[in-house]
Amino acid sequence: MKINNYNDYEEAYRFSVQDPEGFWAGIASEFSWKKKWEKVLEWDFKKPDVKWFIKGKLNITENCIDRHLPLKAKDLAFIWEPNEPLGEARHITYLELSQEVNRLANVLKDLGVKKGDRVCIYLPMLPETIYAMLACARIGAIHSVIFGGFSAQSIKDRITDSQCKVVLTSDGAYRGAKQIPMKATVDEALLECPSVSHVLVLSRTKQHVNRVKGRDLVWEEECEKRSVVCAPELMDSEDPLFILYTSGSTGKPKGVVHTCGGYMVYTAYTFQNVFQYKAGELFWCTADVGWITGHSYIAYGPLLAGASTLIFEGVPSYPDQGRFWQVIDKHRVNIFYTAPTAIRALEAAGLEFVTPYKLDSLRLLGSVGEPINEEAWHWYHTNIGKGNCPIVDTWWQTETGGIAISPLAGITPLKPGFASLPLPGIQLMIVNEKGKEIKGNGVEGNLCIKFPWPSIIRTTYGDHERCRTAYFATYPNLYFTGDGCKRDEDGYYRITGRVDDVLNVSGHRIGTAEVESAIDLHDEVAESAVVGYPHDIKGQGIYAFCIVGKTQKPKEEIIKDIYENVTRLLGSFAKPDKVQLVKGLPKTRSGKIMRRILRKIAEGELSNLGDTSTLIDPSVVEDIIRDRIV
Repeated sequence: MKINNYNDYEEAYRFSVQDPEGFWAGIASEFSWKKKWEKVLEWDFKKPDVKWFIKGKLNITENCIDRHLPLKAKDLAFIWEPNEPLGEARHITYLELSQEVNRLANVLKDLGVKKGDRVCIYLPMLPETIYAMLACARIGAIHSVIFGGFSAQSIKDRITDSQCKVVLTSDGAYRGAKQIPMKATVDEALLECPSVSHVLVLSRTKQHVNRVKGRDLVWEEECEKRSVVCAPELMDSEDPLFILYTSGSTGKPKGVVHTCGGYMVYTAYTFQNVFQYKAGELFWCTADVGWITGHSYIAYGPLLAGASTLIFEGVPSYPDQGRFWQVIDKHRVNIFYTAPTAIRALEAAGLEFVTPYKLDSLRLLGSVGEPINEEAWHWYHTNIGKGNCPIVDTWWQTETGGIAISPLAGITPLKPGFASLPLPGIQLMIVNEKGKEIKGNGVEGNLCIKFPWPSIIRTTYGDHERCRTAYFATYPNLYFTGDGCKRDEDGYYRITGRVDDVLNVSGHRIGTAEVESAIDLHDEVAESAVVGYPHDIKGQGIYAFCIVGKTQKPKEEIIKDIYENVTRLLGSFAKPDKVQLVKGLPKTRSGKIMRRILRKIAEGELSNLGDTSTLIDPSVVEDIIRDRIV
């Protein structure tokens, strides 16, 4: 499974393209199967219909836990670091993980949860959140994890769509200086969710919660009564493992479905090779388990590899902006995987929060969630990695299940701002707007994948037609990622942003991410967001919203410098038409910028901004509107 050098990568990639079935059969054979598959692959992108390891039987939790126990029972599966720096960390071995997962699995069985039933998980970043996912998988239930910052309405919509039978939650959560009433939010959501029969409530904050008789149960009390042994349910390779909802550009969230066999094989393979994990290392992915990154690279990928992983309850800015670096030193973290949004925010806070820490345990840094701009890449590499740690700038999606384009740590030559090369099994294609392939290097277009990989999305829950139209209908016989990209002279891929975030200015195609990267190079700019708006002459104009910290420089001088930077780095055609200096950007609780709102403001459609309830701070929208450039 392990790629050890660049020649290995080239050979593995060539094998994966020439004989995909042989390649993935070899990888899959390294896992424990109750019954081997009868056929490796059947696929049709028109329907779409993709099946891997057909009629193979397994249970993913046996591969995450049981197969490690003979040799790794006392090894660390997780270290949990609490929200408060002075709080006591928890260390969980693989044996303890096995026992807790089995207890909870037995609770769910006794609550009437059966194979194929859906279970909603709405929890903070705790070991119990991972136990919940694995307990569902143990008994064949389909888990639907909802990010702990979502509103009651969002929870209701997701539970209703998947008809969840049981909800697993906590009384509350700690997030920085805030205490969040999670059970109360669930109670509000369940006013309109008749499918839910039971709610299992974990004690975390000890805050008062309402108890609905006959429905609500105390997690700890129920688990204490149960055996630490639970036989794993026999699952087909193509049985659903989980549903994870992702926002669409229009309409309600889409319930992306991943299956047991293919997802297992691909996440394990990518974890092992992208991060070049070595036994005994501590891996830290800062994502929330409510997102795909947490599913694949906190829960399943590391456990399948028998790795040790850090789970962090807190936020990077509490009690100050040095918290990440303090945790790295405290636990001697070796691999650190975080988002460009966090990197830019911590860069803006200043080096005074970095210099107190050694960070000498780090071997590798990673980036995930969006393209990382070059300025942030260099800051990360120099100040956190001390110039010694390769950065794996990973590109992938909820729908891909695992990392699709990335350097392999210490193996792939790096280029700042480039996701670099496809992983084995990922057959990329760049097409123009009509779907015609653009061959060769030094080209730009829309990014598609022309052949299935094991963890490709199988459907959107309850609405297969939506899956087809969203991902497979734009270009016949291709999976369309929705992203634009460039392939440079060396064949390296650079993601330019969502296609709806690619501007057409006087016939020039300009990726918003590229303009933002140029703007962010300005010393006074902490972060920027660029959107298009209708322009009488150019077709689309460029509107830039820029966060500027405390500075003595006049506003006009900063804006002038931004214009000059973009012109110098990208050309005059990419120079923003409007630059607005702002105190903050509208961000969701997952850290993503809500560009839809910024586009509406830029277009002057102020009366129809849509739902702002998922924003961390809705008041920033009012500030932006007040100072909007007409």
